[in-house]
Amino acid sequence: MATTPSIEDIRKAQRAHGPATILAIGTATPANWVDQADYPDYYFRITNSEHMTDLKEKFKRMCEKSMIRKRHMHVTEEILTENPNLSAYWEPSLDVRQDIVVVEVPKLGKEAAAKAIKEWGQPKSKITHLIFCTTSGVDMPGCDYQLTKLLGLRPSVKRFMMYQQGCFAGGTVIRLAKDLAENNKGARVLVVCSEITAVTFRGPSDKHLDSLVGQALFGDGAGALIIGADPDTTIERPLFQVVSAAQTILPDSHGAIDGHLREVGLTFHLLKDVPGLISKNIEKSLVEAFSPIGINDWNSIFWVAHPGGPAILDQVELKLNLKPEKMKATRQVLSEYGNMSSACVLFILDEMRKKSVEEGKSTTGEGLDWGVLFGFGPGLTVETVVLHSVPTESVIH
Repeated sequence: MATTPSIEDIRKAQRAHGPATILAIGTATPANWVDQADYPDYYFRITNSEHMTDLKEKFKRMCEKSMIRKRHMHVTEEILTENPNLSAYWEPSLDVRQDIVVVEVPKLGKEAAAKAIKEWGQPKSKITHLIFCTTSGVDMPGCDYQLTKLLGLRPSVKRFMMYQQGCFAGGTVIRLAKDLAENNKGARVLVVCSEITAVTFRGPSDKHLDSLVGQALFGDGAGALIIGADPDTTIERPLFQVVSAAQTILPDSHGAIDGHLREVGLTFHLLKDVPGLISKNIEKSLVEAFSPIGINDWNSIFWVAHPGGPAILDQVELKLNLKPEKMKATRQVLSEYGNMSSACVLFILDEMRKKSVEEGKSTTGEGLDWGVLFGFGPGLTVETVVLHSVPTESVIH
């Protein structure tokens, strides 16, 4: 008579052996883009605000200091002309915004996901889990359902929908995917972050300058990852191993970054010194993450930091005495795309692994073995992900 397996045996059989591994990366942006140097003129003209000359000069300085060269945006001049309430500072416009993002967020996510699946090279029927993350619009059934339909994934795919997380969530999705991949043998998790600023675009107000900061920084983009443990290296090409992941709320940071969904769309509020709060607390997160590995030299690891804005990167560099090249991939993505909220860190991972291969580095992490991925956002919430790179010769050129 066959013996019944113990609960412990069942659990062991359900779990993967090795760490979660990033197996493919895809990114996508809307075709429409704006040149940052020309943007102040365009923005004040399209919002019928050219009479606000002092504010326009302030906005010009914000754009000049942003270190951004261009940004992609779904919202075009035609869309704004047809829907004047989008360009107002405080007019009811949530319905129009929702009509745009509910359709376009999953569509942009599909573009990024299709690229990741193509690079992975496996049938999409092998995707077991889907995590979809966006700050742009809320609907039911959600973007996770829409993407399942758009991609033609199996109806039994296990879905997770994350709305209204904000900029730190590029780290959150990797943390969740790690747990799913390591606790479900054979799991292949499709992770998608898709962000469209149609929900936050609005005209200027001299009473709400932090909204202007958002108008100067945010752009649209979607990033996707395939994450799984125990890769079959005859058909899969690992890029980074996800070694550990942590989340924390910074002390004394309540209200530092807020977003509120109102009839006028999603409003953006910066109420405290965000760069100061992050730079003051970042070393604690690094020590907690890397002391088990025996690393305490922050220049000896590669960096993937959410580029909330240039001041955050500058102050983190200063606080940790980082060499300028540490933030090279991060600053490159900020320059070419702006702040795409949760999608940013996925773009930076993509930039880093591509450059590492192009420049003949020995590993996907710019020739270094260990690295950190940081997400910063409302809360102030910080996600800290420890990554281990793989040799570049095992990666497709």
